[in-house]
Amino acid sequence: MKVAIFFGSKSDKNTMKKAADILEEFGVDYKAYIISAHRAGALLKQTVEQVEKEDCKVIIAGAGLAAALPGVIAGMTTIPVIGVPLECVSEKSNGLGGMDALLSIVQMPPQIPVATVGINSAKNAAYLALQILALSDKELSKKLKEFRAGLIASAELDVRF
Repeated sequence: MKVAIFFGSKSDKNTMKKAADILEEFGVDYKAYIISAHRAGALLKQTVEQVEKEDCKVIIAGAGLAAALPGVIAGMTTIPVIGVPLECVSEKSNGLGGMDALLSIVQMPPQIPVATVGINSAKNAAYLALQILALSDKELSKKLKEFRAGLIASAELDVRF
């Protein structure tokens, strides 16, 4: 397993699946876990220790509201953590459209960084994880360069209306 995907609630599954889909598209092995930092801290710690033993290289962690999960994980490991702020859609949440989660994740204290992508941007978290992995994986680097070349090829430089 090269990437571990964590999120705190089953309601986050559809958004976080977008990260898994990108990893699968590039042939990168991952495991996903639904564990709340607030409700199951001891289990979270055990699981982070396990993914370290499995030689995980990058962790993607999605969370909404107080969004503690990415920061808590980052405090437990030196594996790079990419935080995905999630917009809570529960009628009970009184959420702030994901801004609460974004600010919580991006404002980590010194020495415990969490890379942060946009609200609900699990796809971008996966692309960032791929870039990190590609630093030491020539085949993956080649796939990413080919993917990027395809993006460039889709540009239209002289559009007539």
